[in-house]
Amino acid sequence: MAESASGRRKKVRGVEGLFDRELDHLPPEARWREWMNRVEATIFAASEPVTRETLARIVGKTCSIDLLIDDIREELRGRPYDLVAVAGGWKHLTRPAYADAIRTAVGSSERAVNLTQSEVLVLMCIAYFQPITRAELSSFFGKEISRDLIGNLRSFGFIASGPRAPQPGAPYTYVTTKEFLLEFGLDTLRDLPDFEALEDAGLLSKEKLLAGDIMPTFSGDEGETVEIED
Repeated sequence: MAESASGRRKKVRGVEGLFDRELDHLPPEARWREWMNRVEATIFAASEPVTRETLARIVGKTCSIDLLIDDIREELRGRPYDLVAVAGGWKHLTRPAYADAIRTAVGSSERAVNLTQSEVLVLMCIAYFQPITRAELSSFFGKEISRDLIGNLRSFGFIASGPRAPQPGAPYTYVTTKEFLLEFGLDTLRDLPDFEALEDAGLLSKEKLLAGDIMPTFSGDEGETVEIED
């Protein structure tokens, strides 16, 4: 006889109830060590960054996940890999100094991302001013941003459709994605370089950007490419 959905839910809840998160039977030091091991093992086994909410399921209610992460990272000092905050979670990543050794030993299955300078600039604008429409991007650059350029950024998974803009025709806006954060090693969008700092360094001018003069030679053509590796 087929098991009902409510029966399956009860069974799942029952199994979860058997998992001891609190570990009250252990002395404090042993309890902390076990929580550290659980967190590190979970992150190690995951293919995607593990969120705080996920880790909270395997440690005690009063446990500070941030302090656990700090202790794990301290133990990894001097190791060829680290625990990195990226895309809203934590992930084990090898240190950049060993990239050449890894490629020499086992080759590379990494996806090479070739973006034109134009695509990089458009992606940068979306990151800073999202949600933003294609028409607004075109006004920034003083040149129409093609659907092909937007489509290429979407094909790499760096941008996605956002909410419709409160404008005539309700055009789609564009926003960056989790894949964008992963590619550029950011935990959240708050980790983007400070806009005012870029202006102070002479790397970007908000006035020129808003006036459509961000880059006089801006073009939707291929031109120079910027290669990014995962």
